[in-house]
Amino acid sequence: QVQLAESGGGLVQAGGSLRLSCAASGTIFSRELMAWYRQTPGNDRELVASITSSSTPTYADSVKGRFTISRDSAGNTVYLQMDSLKPEDTAVYYCFWKGPYTAWGRGTQVTVSS
Repeated sequence: QVQLAESGGGLVQAGGSLRLSCAASGTIFSRELMAWYRQTPGNDRELVASITSSSTPTYADSVKGRFTISRDSAGNTVYLQMDSLKPEDTAVYYCFWKGPYTAWGRGTQVTVSS
């Protein structure tokens, strides 16, 4: 089993920045794809950014140029640097890990005030 521990959410004013972290632990044999999703009430969870085992990132169009996903050298901690935040970025952000099976974090709230 793999456990994901997220941190870094909070309340910030529009235009501000936050950095989310997600540490994976448990039975991990190799670097795997990791990603950040977000969800608002009444809506489906949407992909924000992902990073492959070779650290190739992809981003949703809505966050391109503002968010940066990265991972540490060991590969089991992923970060999401969020700059120029907008009120529409307000959501619960979830960490995701995809290896032989998948795992989700519990989520961290990000609230951007206008």
